[in-house]
Amino acid sequence: MRILRTPEERFANLPGFPYEPRYADVADGLRMAYVETGPADGEPVVLLHGEPSWSFLYRHVMPELAAAGLRAIAPDLVGFGRSDKPAEIAGHTYARHVEWTRALLLDALGLSGITMVGQDWGGLIGLRIAAEHPGSVARIVAANTGLPTGDIPMPEVWHRFREAVLKAPVLDIARLVQAGCKSELPEEVRAAYDAPFPDESHKAGPRAMPGLVPIAPDDPAAPANRAAWQILTTLDRPFLVAFSDGDPITGGMAPILLKSISGTSGLAHPVIKGAGHFLQEDAGAELGRQIAAFVTST
Repeated sequence: MRILRTPEERFANLPGFPYEPRYADVADGLRMAYVETGPADGEPVVLLHGEPSWSFLYRHVMPELAAAGLRAIAPDLVGFGRSDKPAEIAGHTYARHVEWTRALLLDALGLSGITMVGQDWGGLIGLRIAAEHPGSVARIVAANTGLPTGDIPMPEVWHRFREAVLKAPVLDIARLVQAGCKSELPEEVRAAYDAPFPDESHKAGPRAMPGLVPIAPDDPAAPANRAAWQILTTLDRPFLVAFSDGDPITGGMAPILLKSISGTSGLAHPVIKGAGHFLQEDAGAELGRQIAAFVTST
């Protein structure tokens, strides 16, 4: 597998993101990056981003967690941010992303008692890890995400997004992030989302991810996701559903999670007002406060 690595100078002068990157090997020759803040002995809160963003997305969330005495850890998925980037779309599979992220969190960092926070693909990966390694997870937060099995049709807006990503001659990363926000992103923020991708050769990850979402019952990832659902529905871990009120892509998943997951019972589940798919951009501080309150009260 041919691996690309974004030059570090691409990440100079990131607005509101002063965290020093850290790195760990998760497979032969493959390196994942992450940032963290808060006390080293605080309860770990893992913040998993999705498509096509990176840990920069959580820059408004992380200070709220640190202020509550929590250890906020935000990885970059393989193919995104400062993490290494397989150069071919075929190098990316759902199973590989689950295993790469698991290797970072459980093997390299040795985390336990994790509060797993996932948005977009961060949920597709984080929910699998939580289901398959429940002994390492204390709580779960689903924020504009889900765990598709291919048994329920995806919304039409998602299919349009999938086709656009696969067919675009030039993939405009910042434009994709902006399209998922209610607020207008400043130029320096848009530049930060473009930073990991100096040219089209580095964008196999963003191009691959929509095609890895199970959309048919016979998808290769469907059996593992169904098995994860069976575990999550009865898992005795507090499970917070923290969706925005303006996400046309995953909004329909919130009532399904609330109805199906026993760990949601007895909790007050916030609806983040005035936010789109990337609620971390539109209301990151509020999301951070909701996560901190959830962790410290359960």
